[in-house]
Amino acid sequence: MVITIPERSRVFQQSGPNNGGSFPGSSVPISPALALVGFIGLCLLDGVVGGAMTARAVHTWYPTLHAPPGTPPNWVFAPIWTALYVMIGTAGWLVWKRLGAARPVRLWGWQLAANALWAPAFFGLHSPRLAMGVMIILLVLIGLTIRSFHRVRRSAAILMLPYAAWCVYAAYLNAGFVLLNYN
Repeated sequence: MVITIPERSRVFQQSGPNNGGSFPGSSVPISPALALVGFIGLCLLDGVVGGAMTARAVHTWYPTLHAPPGTPPNWVFAPIWTALYVMIGTAGWLVWKRLGAARPVRLWGWQLAANALWAPAFFGLHSPRLAMGVMIILLVLIGLTIRSFHRVRRSAAILMLPYAAWCVYAAYLNAGFVLLNYN
């Protein structure tokens, strides 16, 4: 049996409160395992796109900047972001499985989109200032997502906390690059 989400929450359809759903315009149920792979895959794709933007600049433009205290070596970022993307994807999937959780899933998508914009702003456009604006928006969206997730599934909110903490640290670094290089 497929249950359609009411008008305001029409982002996905559920076949049950904990056993997977379908996507807009489709009544074909999606297996929970396949959906989990999709959620994590989407997050990892976000990282691959960011990594592509970063790859050239990290060897050319980025080394010319004065780094703030506490800036980690470049090799640290890939494993940390990989782990975070797996947690972000899992958190989104856990909430997606819950009937009527369209708003939290939309917020999850918006924060992921904001995340995808940071690397092009910082590394692609060589604009730490613009990236700082993106980071502020990202932090607000992450906070709203965590609060929204907590109402639906506490474990999903907890999975988002390391990501929030890392982004606060990234905001410190971003602000440091602005202050040390553009004043």
